[in-house]
Amino acid sequence: MKITAVKIWKENLELTRPYTIAYRTIDKVENIFVTIEGTNGMQGIGAASPAVYVTGEVFEDSLQLLQTELPACCEGKDIRHLSAILRTVQAKLAGHPAALAAADIALYDLFTQYLKVPLVKYLGQCHKGLPTSVTIGIMSVEESLEAAKEWLDQGFKILKVKTGNDVERDIEVVRKLRERFGQDFGIRVDANQGYDLAGLTQFLNGVSAYNLEFVEQPLPRGKFDILQTADEDIRQQCAADEDLHDPKDAIPLLASPMPYGIFNIKLMKCGGIQPALSIADMANHSGRHLMWGCNDESIVSITAALHAALACPATRYIDLDGSLDLARDVVAEGFVLENGIMYPNDKPGLGVTQL
Repeated sequence: MKITAVKIWKENLELTRPYTIAYRTIDKVENIFVTIEGTNGMQGIGAASPAVYVTGEVFEDSLQLLQTELPACCEGKDIRHLSAILRTVQAKLAGHPAALAAADIALYDLFTQYLKVPLVKYLGQCHKGLPTSVTIGIMSVEESLEAAKEWLDQGFKILKVKTGNDVERDIEVVRKLRERFGQDFGIRVDANQGYDLAGLTQFLNGVSAYNLEFVEQPLPRGKFDILQTADEDIRQQCAADEDLHDPKDAIPLLASPMPYGIFNIKLMKCGGIQPALSIADMANHSGRHLMWGCNDESIVSITAALHAALACPATRYIDLDGSLDLARDVVAEGFVLENGIMYPNDKPGLGVTQL
């Protein structure tokens, strides 16, 4: 099947629940969307959430690059030559990982629709479904407890609590959550680079009795050599996020002593499904566990991340709540959410329906 048309546009998607992290408050998000159409009218769709502070991209630059380069990379090509098309696209969109992710996702969606199989089946599904965490931003202790109650009432079982501004406050939030809800929730935290090693150690000691899953990116990006000086039990409790963008970033993180026990893969940071699977293979061979994360994103890219996560043996955690607070989207379906557990819907490709 030949590719006949490529369309790129942007949408401003407001959040129903603005939140605060260690360095900013977020109340809306712009996404770029890509559709790639074949001769039979079938369309693959992809989405990007470029952001300077996460993916290193200026939104308008990524939008313009896609509009300028992607049609020539794809139009007239045979979708059965997926790997060759992806190599061309990767070369043209180098340095713009979210833009690349949108193209990568759309191509995989079209290709697996053409094959009439769900993307996860093509990639080699090994997990039926996994529970996603839901995020509580930096807020007062009482507000955190109220937000946790809302999520619990909706059936979710894992909280990701944003921390990194005040160690004592962070410990207090985790303590109060456990006191109020017992073991009803799994709890993980995301420090968003907000600690130094002393602060991380203080935090972990302070929450040692509260059954914390892990701490995501506790130290600033590029400071993992400091983390390498910590005891192994501390390093095993830490997940790489900002330190891990693409497969090249994974290489120094695999040097002994490994600074992280967990790798957090985000399609927007690494450039889509194909590079994500490269990171996943390295993690699997080195005994690292995988978490799959997101930004505020469309169902399109959230579903793509879910399919990739469920096809990787090293996957243990997902944090794919990025579409749950969108006031609107350009697609429906994609994944099934039951009591906080995310499943693919077993339709060909991503299984999304364009609105």
